[in-house]
Amino acid sequence: MTYITDTDNNNSNAHLIGNFEARVADSMTRLCEVPKGATVLVAVSGGADSTALLIALQATGYDCVAAHCNFHLRGEESNRDMHYVEQLTASLGIPLHIKHFDVASQMQATGESMEMACRSLRYAWFETLVTDLGAAALAVAHHREDQAETFFLNLLRTTGLGGLTGMMSRNGYIVRPLLNVSRTDIETYLKARAVNWVDDSTNADSAFRRNRLRNEVLPHIEQHFPGAGDAVLATMGKLADTKRLHDYAVGMIAKQYVNSDDSIDVAQIQRTVPAGIACTLLFELIRPRGFNATHATNILRTEGHGIFEGSACTAELSRGTLRFSTNTPEISDETHIVDLRHSITKPIHIEITNLPASAFKPERNPNVAYFDARVLDDSAETPQFVLRHWHQGDRMRPYGLQGAKLVSDIFADAHLTARDKRHTWLLTRNDRVLWVPGIRASAHFAVTADTTHFLRLEYKPDTME
Repeated sequence: MTYITDTDNNNSNAHLIGNFEARVADSMTRLCEVPKGATVLVAVSGGADSTALLIALQATGYDCVAAHCNFHLRGEESNRDMHYVEQLTASLGIPLHIKHFDVASQMQATGESMEMACRSLRYAWFETLVTDLGAAALAVAHHREDQAETFFLNLLRTTGLGGLTGMMSRNGYIVRPLLNVSRTDIETYLKARAVNWVDDSTNADSAFRRNRLRNEVLPHIEQHFPGAGDAVLATMGKLADTKRLHDYAVGMIAKQYVNSDDSIDVAQIQRTVPAGIACTLLFELIRPRGFNATHATNILRTEGHGIFEGSACTAELSRGTLRFSTNTPEISDETHIVDLRHSITKPIHIEITNLPASAFKPERNPNVAYFDARVLDDSAETPQFVLRHWHQGDRMRPYGLQGAKLVSDIFADAHLTARDKRHTWLLTRNDRVLWVPGIRASAHFAVTADTTHFLRLEYKPDTME
């Protein structure tokens, strides 16, 4: 922990405190569009950034509620952070919500990396809290240096204007009121207020890409090119202005090529737009519908008729006009009653084994699911297992997440095409979705400390009957 030891210069401290809080308040009202007095959920890790954010928001008149995630990835240090946040919020009189997460199970169920699994878990919980509390926004503590890191991360994995402009002050229900302040500003503010914080030891671990940038690459650049960080942020600001002009120009140009039924006159684009920018223009017109630059290239190269699957729509090119239909899978009545006491061979191949709890070693594989063997025999109801396709309104409670989720949203998260959705099977128990083989398992009949035997189900998508 870090403690402030010198607070004698009260006038100086008062100026520092007032200046910092005025900047945060201005960002909240002007950039984040959250009025003073509103209820705001604040994500608090216990680090300097989130601690300063929570204190400043309360000091400037916001009705704060804190949320802390304990991922249990750093042993006792994770609990230390949680206890610090408990003490901090108690001293401020701020309500606190704490959530404990099983990251390993999330990774096993989704195939996500540890970093992405943590992100998925926390934001799903935050969104639920924002809704339940009726909060105006979720405030997170990204600051100026985080913006520069984001710029380089996006640049190095290929991006467009959107990626180079970094994080927005407001993105949906998420607000970032510290984007205009530096880490130095944050620590100076906390010292002026005589507030301590906790440091995450993993921030020094350069095995993570962002940490490598923060700890090694950016300091090296700053050493050899003094002022590089400020220059990057200034460039990002100019790119943001350029993107606003770009978006406005695309909107104006689109009027020439987008018909009243929202179809796109691809033939007209090819006739009137220079070949060098026709693909870029078409991409900008179809990108909001879930299509990428490769789709744009293929559409312009297609002669005659063509069908293209996006993440949200299907596009059909006919006689030079591109028309869109929502990717809503057709409801199929095909069902297969199956017995989980034996491996399944039709309509798909699922290998099933019944094992003692001592053999439980979860894998990070979306083709594998685990269920307590009690799924086979619940005295409360006679189980019937069915393999079927998606139905409108189907929901599932994904393992590792709080609450139910529409299966259609799970399909969208997996970036399934319309054809994929029509052909994806669901395993149900008395019409409750247990598993989407190859994608996601539910939390029902999960393996716990009370489990004596469990079923291991492995989907074999490449097995031909």
